[in-house]
Amino acid sequence: MRDRAVTVRTVHLRIEGLVQGVSYRASARDEALRLGVSGWVRNLANGDVESLASGPPSAVDAYVAWCRVGPEEARVTKVTELEAAPDPTVAGFQVRR
Repeated sequence: MRDRAVTVRTVHLRIEGLVQGVSYRASARDEALRLGVSGWVRNLANGDVESLASGPPSAVDAYVAWCRVGPEEARVTKVTELEAAPDPTVAGFQVRR
């Protein structure tokens, strides 16, 4: 039996628009956990939201697609996506302050 290499994709996201005060972070955490994505999400002082997401490429792609829409109350205008290195210190998915 051969070992299969597990492919992990990690992205750093910056989400702009009406994304604070609309349960974006909690909803992003719920979606990430549902998809099996690890990482974190946090508010930025300028009103944007930032996230790091790591996992199987298809799960990360689905998380990014969700971030482009967000929860019902959000109005996402732009998502900047950059490939990133995995953060080995992150377990699960955290809402950061």
